[in-house]
Amino acid sequence: MFYYLFKYLHEVNFPGSGMFQYISFRSGLAIITSLILSLIYGKRIILLLQKKQIGEVVRDLGLEGQYKKIGTPTMGGLIIIMSILIPTLLFAKLDNIYVILMIITTLWLGLIGFLDDYIKVFKKNKAGLSGKFKIIGQIGLGLIVGLTMYLNSDIVIREKPKLHDTLSTRTSVMINALNGEPNQQIEETGVKSTKTTIPFMKSHEFDYGDLVGFFGKYKGAAAWIVFILLTIFIITAVSNGANLTDGLDGLATGVSAISVVTLGIFAYLSGNIIYSSYLNIMYIPEISELVIFASAILGATIGFLWYNSFPAQVFMGDTGSLTLGGIIAVFAILVRKELLIPLLCGIFLVENLSVMLQVSYFKYTKRRFGDGRRIFKMAPLHHHYQKLGYAEPKIVTRFWIVGILLAIVTIITLKIR
Repeated sequence: MFYYLFKYLHEVNFPGSGMFQYISFRSGLAIITSLILSLIYGKRIILLLQKKQIGEVVRDLGLEGQYKKIGTPTMGGLIIIMSILIPTLLFAKLDNIYVILMIITTLWLGLIGFLDDYIKVFKKNKAGLSGKFKIIGQIGLGLIVGLTMYLNSDIVIREKPKLHDTLSTRTSVMINALNGEPNQQIEETGVKSTKTTIPFMKSHEFDYGDLVGFFGKYKGAAAWIVFILLTIFIITAVSNGANLTDGLDGLATGVSAISVVTLGIFAYLSGNIIYSSYLNIMYIPEISELVIFASAILGATIGFLWYNSFPAQVFMGDTGSLTLGGIIAVFAILVRKELLIPLLCGIFLVENLSVMLQVSYFKYTKRRFGDGRRIFKMAPLHHHYQKLGYAEPKIVTRFWIVGILLAIVTIITLKIR
């Protein structure tokens, strides 16, 4: 919104208005705005939730300190969603297809999570929204994202952009690229592609079309079907992984913030002709606008962590966890880094696997030996460590440290091939 206002003011030579053309400046404003919103209005939302008696319902899991959480306001994900959307609407280019998809993702999964929390809190149904309806919603979002990437002409990659070979134009391109501005001196050919980034490989790119080469002349269409199916799977897996991780104060919030910052770095590098050329990664025009969105998420999660850190004054609920997980999944898909998710979102992956292994092993041993046995003392994994006697803040801090290490490794895959 402000971008277009100040763009007009810049055209009429209003002093200082040109600052809004820079991604770095708007990103800084997005962080500050989202942080202020989550801190100031977050407190008001918490008081409102307390007034409406929207408190957490705690099952008896035999965990230390769990009964202290009874009555703690939930549905705090509303704070995160508000603090993401408002700065994005204020400072991002709203005609950017990538920004539009991220807004749709936030609202779509936010609504699903809200319905789940609403049923749990107001309908007193601990099961919440039926699992099949959650899956249907996640599949629907996957179809929207996948089909949009296939059909929208603005979603392309640039293969081997050519630069007019003069010193003046090279200097101009470098200055514009560093400022996040478009470059008219580059000959760009947009390619609608199913290529993605594959880590630790020299070529660094992988085309889903290579999996379906046997379809012959239908190879292109088949590649997009594979891509859309993978998009659905990733959104479902990561959003559910974030949901499972949201079991300790500040755990899912901190891990999500780390992942989003990493993806924001990828968005900036992929949308910058200089850096993408140097790192030999695909150049994705206009993707750098997602840095504004990532900045808003960072401010929102830090502000929410003010109230969500141990001992939590509010829980994000499914309203927040499903939304953050879905945002991370779609963000990774848009920047063509979805194959890095098992590494970047290793915490979510392990939490998911711990539940799957626990359930599968229990059913197998019950069928084989007559009594169900367990691999972990409790699943998801963070509860296993609680059962071992570790304090909740220590578990959360160590998971954050692991998340940071995974993020660092994810970033250096750009050079390790």
